[in-house]
Amino acid sequence: MCIVFGLGLGLHSARNCAEDSSSSVVQTAIARHCVKCHGRGADIQGELNLKQLMSSGELLRRADVLEEIIGVLERREMPPEGEAPLAPDLRQSIIRHLRVVLKRLLVTTEFARTPIRRMNRFQYNNAVVDLLELERDIFYLPEKLMRRYSDYFEPQLGNMASELRVANRPLGKDVDGARAEGFVGVGAFPQDLRAEHGFDNRADHLTLSPLLMESFLRLSQTIVASHDLNPEECGSWENFFAPPSDNGKAADDNAGEATDIETQVHVIRSRLQSFLRRAFRRPPDTETLDRFVTFAENNLRSGTGFTDTMKTVVGATVASPEFLYLYHSHAHDGLRDGEQGDVIDKSAGRRQTLNDFELASRLSFFLWGSIPDDTLLDLTEAGKLSDPDTLNAQIDRMLADRRMIRFCDSFPGQWLQLERLISSIPDTERFRYFYFAQAYRASMHMMLEPLLLFEAVYLEDRSIVELLDPDFTYQSEVLAAAYQGENNTPNRDTKILTFRRIPVTDRRWGGVITNAAVMTMTSSPTRTQPVTRGAWVNTVIFNDPPEPPPADVPPLPEPDEEQLKTLTIRERFAEHRKREDCAGCHRQIDPLGFALENYGPTGIWRDRYENGRPVNPSGMLFDQHEFSSAVEFKQAILAEKPRFIRGFVAHLLSYALGRELNAVDSTALDDITQHVLDGDDRLRSVLKQVALSASFRHKNTHRRISGETNDEK
Repeated sequence: MCIVFGLGLGLHSARNCAEDSSSSVVQTAIARHCVKCHGRGADIQGELNLKQLMSSGELLRRADVLEEIIGVLERREMPPEGEAPLAPDLRQSIIRHLRVVLKRLLVTTEFARTPIRRMNRFQYNNAVVDLLELERDIFYLPEKLMRRYSDYFEPQLGNMASELRVANRPLGKDVDGARAEGFVGVGAFPQDLRAEHGFDNRADHLTLSPLLMESFLRLSQTIVASHDLNPEECGSWENFFAPPSDNGKAADDNAGEATDIETQVHVIRSRLQSFLRRAFRRPPDTETLDRFVTFAENNLRSGTGFTDTMKTVVGATVASPEFLYLYHSHAHDGLRDGEQGDVIDKSAGRRQTLNDFELASRLSFFLWGSIPDDTLLDLTEAGKLSDPDTLNAQIDRMLADRRMIRFCDSFPGQWLQLERLISSIPDTERFRYFYFAQAYRASMHMMLEPLLLFEAVYLEDRSIVELLDPDFTYQSEVLAAAYQGENNTPNRDTKILTFRRIPVTDRRWGGVITNAAVMTMTSSPTRTQPVTRGAWVNTVIFNDPPEPPPADVPPLPEPDEEQLKTLTIRERFAEHRKREDCAGCHRQIDPLGFALENYGPTGIWRDRYENGRPVNPSGMLFDQHEFSSAVEFKQAILAEKPRFIRGFVAHLLSYALGRELNAVDSTALDDITQHVLDGDDRLRSVLKQVALSASFRHKNTHRRISGETNDEK
């Protein structure tokens, strides 16, 4: 691949930069290590014609390719096995040189465009709850993997309870005596699909079909028709739904007898001014406000009572595109993404700073999964939110707010892909201890361990490195027994679970990797799956998902009785690594998966397989760090702390932006990673740095126009 570096040298010359002393070294490396496969003769390997890139100058417009080349060099994937290796000093010199080239290129590269998209159903629920000041969710959300029955989530206190009661609905039955989740008669629209290796808030996945639009309309009507929308459940009842008083005496709830219609309309206009500002995340324009007021007035004049009129207005509001859609306006012409209009002046640039209203929405949907509150909107309307001191203070306030519980309900479960555990069903004969009380599985306890660890790191504002190697964990008695292959459930409550904080004294355990949840969900019903585990580590911990396997690769056949008696899993997988088109990925994945082979299909430690052969977890991480045990593997990952930090930050930034990252975001990733490495590695600080980054605070305002391709965008 190194032939590409020659373009970097050309870029230096074009920019009249000082002569780079590494140029001749890089040119030599190109000729010696890269031209053979990527530019000499007719056989171009790796789907990358570097000779053509050089001659056309295309690389100067392909920051994504440059970043990928840097990545494969840093991961030591190039040159491939069997070719002459790069000396360590030479490799680092090339990487440094390329990073300088990339940094200069990115100065003028546009940010990726986040298209207009609807709220996902988690955000929709939260937005309605906050808008109406409700006491609970409006519909059941199975994607919330944990239910809390201890009131321990207090970010401002800076600590987490040592004992707490939680539940897991997706893996168990309804909790006896608990109030039903959701309002009576209100059903959620279909669950949103997750992007591959991503989250369920990705803009390109949040489309709106006609059928789904009908679902939203029905949903808005069932919300306001539910008997649960009442003064006891709704904090905004007196200030919004209740009729205005007459001479200090409240009017009858629906008759509207105490005040005439003109007075009621005046009250409605006043209430809607604030209500629509919250719902639409910006002050309503006069035309919009008049339209809603006229709608309400027509209801009153037709004989509808005041409260029912206000409910009808709420139904219209939460079904409105202004409420449902998240979008950025164009600085040039005020149009939203996707609207038709004249061609914009591209010379004005495509890297526009978010306006204060857009910034408020991006902050609130990132951290709270919901609409901005009045404090944010007041500052926004006053033009103060983007002031650095004000913005810093507001981010700190938001991070200390109880609404951060929504972030903990959404991000960690999706980041760790824990929903995969729901469909994990270990063999009932071999793992009898896994099942108890008829419909219950030990996985309902397993899932909560990494989620509670994440919450503890957040609430206590600990280092993100403790996600990998903490000195504590949370376990129930059932989970502790499951780690020993025992069933400890007689006469125990299987619905609301008690978890206790315990110290981790054995480094084989603890953290988001070495726990029973991840080990179980990356296994088949009968055996571990090292490739699945290795791919999970690459994807989740380092944000470097492997390419999908070739379509013609057959699945690993189940072993016959003789193989079970003689072979280890490592030996059985050797056939896959013999294929030339598989070897590259397996070289990257396998060491990470086999490192975890001591953890059986349900996370129980084992030193030998059932056939008596010893487990061999040894390997090398990134062709640099040798290890011979799970503990040494964890130490190797910690030695690659910059990779973990950058990968974790990339997950956060993608979640915050609702889009896939591209090369231009690498500047933000590098800056935040360096900030963390300089010592400020607390989780809340990392979240704050994401919210302050250039990627987060900018938008691409270019609209694709008729005849323009996506590549031209």
